[in-house]
Amino acid sequence: MYLDLVISQSEHNILFLILLSIHVLSAITFVGGSIFIWLILWPASYKMNDDKLRTRLLGFVGHRFAFWTNLTLGLLILTGLLMTYRYVLNPSLYFQSTGGELLFSAEILIIAMVIIMYGNNIYHGKLIVRLNEQGKLEEVKKIRKVTHIYSMITMVLLIIIVLLMVSITVYH
Repeated sequence: MYLDLVISQSEHNILFLILLSIHVLSAITFVGGSIFIWLILWPASYKMNDDKLRTRLLGFVGHRFAFWTNLTLGLLILTGLLMTYRYVLNPSLYFQSTGGELLFSAEILIIAMVIIMYGNNIYHGKLIVRLNEQGKLEEVKKIRKVTHIYSMITMVLLIIIVLLMVSITVYH
C-alpha cells in the first residue's frame, strides 16, 4: 500500500474504520432522507387541499434537506475517494478484480446520479418556486411531473449504487 511509508498498518486500520464510519453514517442520512421524502413526505403532501401551501411546504423541506444532501454527499465523495485511493492512483486496478469492476460501475452511476439530481433540483426547483410565487399553478403541476421522473431515476440509481457498494464486500 502507498500509505505504508507514512503510517503503520494499525494506524491505517483505525483511519479506515473512521472513514468507513463517516461514510456509512453519511449514506444513511443521504439515502434514508431521500427515501423518506420520496415514499412518505411527497405522497402525503397530496392530502393537502391548498396547492400553494403544499408547494411552499415542499419548498421549505427541500431547502432544509438540500443542506444535509450537500453535506452528506460531499462527505460520501471525500471518504469514498480516500478509502479507494489505490484505484484513483492506479486506474488499471478497476479491471483486475470483480470488486474493482463493481466499484468502477458504482462510481460511474454516482457521477450520473449527481448530474441528474443537481441538474433537476437547480433548474426545476427554482422554476417551481418562482412559478408558484407568480400563482401559475398549472405550469407548476406540469413541471412537477417532469421533476418527479428525474427524482425517480435518481432514487433508482441510489438504490443500485447502494447494492453495488454492499456487494463489493463479497469480493474484497
